[in-house]
Amino acid sequence: MSTQPAPAAAAATTLSISQQIAEFAANLTADAIPADVRECAKLHVLDVAGTALAATRFDFAQHALAGIMNLAEGGNNSVIGMNVKLPMRDAVLMNGILAHGLDYDDTHPGAIVHPTASAFPCSLGVAEKRDASGADLLMAYILGVEIATRLGVAAAGTMHTQGFHTTGIAGHFGCAVAAGKLFNLSPQRLQYAQGFAGSTASAISEHRADGAWNKRLHPAWAGVGGITAAGLASGGFVGTRKIYEGEDGIFRSHTGTRFNEVDMGAMTRRLGEEWLLKEVAIKPFPICHLLHACADSALAIRRKHNLKPEDIVKVRALLHPETFHYIAEPPEMRRRPVSDYMAKFSVQFVLAACFVRGKFGFAELETEALNDAEILALAQKVHHEADPDSAFPKYFSGGVVVTTKDGRELVHMEKINRGAGERALSAEDITEKFYDNASLVISKPQATRIRDAVLGMDRHSARDLARVLALN
Repeated sequence: MSTQPAPAAAAATTLSISQQIAEFAANLTADAIPADVRECAKLHVLDVAGTALAATRFDFAQHALAGIMNLAEGGNNSVIGMNVKLPMRDAVLMNGILAHGLDYDDTHPGAIVHPTASAFPCSLGVAEKRDASGADLLMAYILGVEIATRLGVAAAGTMHTQGFHTTGIAGHFGCAVAAGKLFNLSPQRLQYAQGFAGSTASAISEHRADGAWNKRLHPAWAGVGGITAAGLASGGFVGTRKIYEGEDGIFRSHTGTRFNEVDMGAMTRRLGEEWLLKEVAIKPFPICHLLHACADSALAIRRKHNLKPEDIVKVRALLHPETFHYIAEPPEMRRRPVSDYMAKFSVQFVLAACFVRGKFGFAELETEALNDAEILALAQKVHHEADPDSAFPKYFSGGVVVTTKDGRELVHMEKINRGAGERALSAEDITEKFYDNASLVISKPQATRIRDAVLGMDRHSARDLARVLALN
């Protein structure tokens, strides 16, 4: 008598990661997602809607739209905060740039991934095109966040150290699944879609060297790539089955010598039981999330000790060493950022501005602030060191030690960055941030209309939401 397992049992024990995800996504219903997860998701959508609206007043948004208009032909999809219609993928591209362009969008600390900036524009674009329900849009968005975040958690920071921006890579997979769900793909074709995403997923971090705008593009392109992957799969085009764990799969190709640190089990562990969206942190500052704990520490020291810039001899920023290359090195370049975007990734500039101005918002990224002699002089006194007690990557820990002219050493540490974990922003905090961002470009009644549409999105159609977001 044969001891071989029956064919069905054998298949069950050999499902690839992409197949497990495909089966889960294809069978997911909106009601299977816990109510608290759905409500949390709406707040994240509200947050990204506000950041996208604010982005429309900045020059990068106008340049992006001009470039896309040179390519676009026709189309009926909406753009957040802009009176323009574009083809679906072009609208997703534009909305993704708006969502991430200010670096004010949410981040999962352990994954080091900005999931909403790709998952929401992608889901919105496909749902509007297909006239899906708001409930289905919300479900697809949550799926996109879940898959992208799980990939980041599995990668455990290894992609960043190889010169990749993990957000752009992880977003391709999340968007392929989100779009595929809205296309009603079968499990097999959802698996194919993930396979195609691996062939288009790349996001190079060279922008760190010169403050270029590439990073603003990465979640947007993930949306375009994810939709394209799902579209090809919908036609029966055959994709690879082991895009995650294969010998030339995404983890081996993008983690280099650190592949042994990858936890591929995180891709499917407790999938459908544990929703990582609830761990995604919403930002209180429009700067790189790795800098938030240091910024809050500087502001705390300034308030507590009534510290003046002229009192400071030296500032030591305490960070995890794996973040140095992203926000602190080379220090000569960081101390005099040549653009607002470079300033967002400079611990030297951010801390100096916090001590000089007692706050850090959009005003501290204007040209006047970038050329402020007092800020630039203090930035020369900021140095970075390893934080021996950092909780990175679970949290973006950080702290500041200030040496004063009278010999004092003033210390403040933030083990858990504000907005994450037990320090998550409340619904009221998130709504206030939304209104602050929206007020840059629209009236309070218009903002309230958007707030109500987002928080009630599962009771209306995706097209209704898209029209409201586009101010129609």
